[in-house]
Amino acid sequence: MLGVLVEKAHTVPDSYPLSLNALVAGCNQKTARDPVINATEAEIQGAADALKALHLAAESSGSRVTRYEHNMGRAMALPGQSVALLATLLLRGPQTTAELRANSERLHRFADLSAVEGFLNELAERPFEKGGPLTVKLPRAPGSREARWAHLLCGAVDATAVAADSGSEDYIATSELAMLKTEQFQMRGEIDALRSLVDRLYDELGVSRN
Repeated sequence: MLGVLVEKAHTVPDSYPLSLNALVAGCNQKTARDPVINATEAEIQGAADALKALHLAAESSGSRVTRYEHNMGRAMALPGQSVALLATLLLRGPQTTAELRANSERLHRFADLSAVEGFLNELAERPFEKGGPLTVKLPRAPGSREARWAHLLCGAVDATAVAADSGSEDYIATSELAMLKTEQFQMRGEIDALRSLVDRLYDELGVSRN
């Protein structure tokens, strides 16, 4: 729920802070979510109350309908860049640095991958007197080109389970999918060039294409 509040503050500012109904819809959203959940209104209300107790969320005043807004940056003493990365991890699960840069673009536009890596490392090395680490770099799964990052806001991460999930035959990371699409586009260009060359050779030799 915390990730949803951070996301909607950037993506739908006109309707933010969010009503409980909007919050339920955001939490149960089917796109840009991993995992996809189907939480009840009572469950979302309970989560909202828990976040309020931790000072991570607050009720806004001046409205007939109760509305909620996040207080993540102030409560945890984090810059906006770190809040954006943590929210993206909350919403989409463990991701590579490249995936995080792409998926968090609507929350914060990072200049390059090194900037993303820098904030992730800063979160991973957060001293215990400030609450301890908030991210962890997972061991690179077999067959994966890059290691993925996870948040620690809900406690320690089972790296074995994450690796098993990413190592399944059906799993393709977003960054790998983008690379495959790029390679496919390049191959199409090469095929078109070869076709043009063959057609020109046919014409020069006066050979029928049938």
